[in-house]
Amino acid sequence: MDLIISNASPKPIYEQLYDQLRSSIISGLLKEGDLLPSIRNLAKDLRISVITTKRAYDELERDGLVNTVAGKGCFVSAMNMDLVREAELRSIEEHLRSVISTARGLGLGRDQILEILDVLENEEGDDERH
Repeated sequence: MDLIISNASPKPIYEQLYDQLRSSIISGLLKEGDLLPSIRNLAKDLRISVITTKRAYDELERDGLVNTVAGKGCFVSAMNMDLVREAELRSIEEHLRSVISTARGLGLGRDQILEILDVLENEEGDDERH
C-alpha cells in the first residue's frame, strides 16, 4: 500500500492520510483483520509527526473503520459494506445539493452543470493516467 502525502495539498496531512487509508479499506485493498502499520513506523516512513498519524488513526476508529487493540496495533474492522456504501451515497447527495444550489444562484442550468461534471471527470481520468 502506497500512501502519498503532499505538502502542496490544501488538505491537512492527517486528512490526506485518513482519506487514503479509508479508501483502501472501503475498496477492499485492506481487508477485515488486516494490521495497519504502527503509528510510529508510519510516521517515520512518511516523515510526518506521530501526532498527525495518530489523529488520522483516531478518525478511522471514530468512523468504525479500524479497531485498536492495546499492545497489538490497529486492525481493519468488520464492516457492513452496504451501510458504508449508503453513507457514501448520502454524502454525495449532500454535495450535489450544494452544487445545484450554487449553480442555480449563478443562473446555470442542468446542461451546464453536466458539462462541468464531464470536464472534471475527464481531468480525473487524465490525472490517473499520469
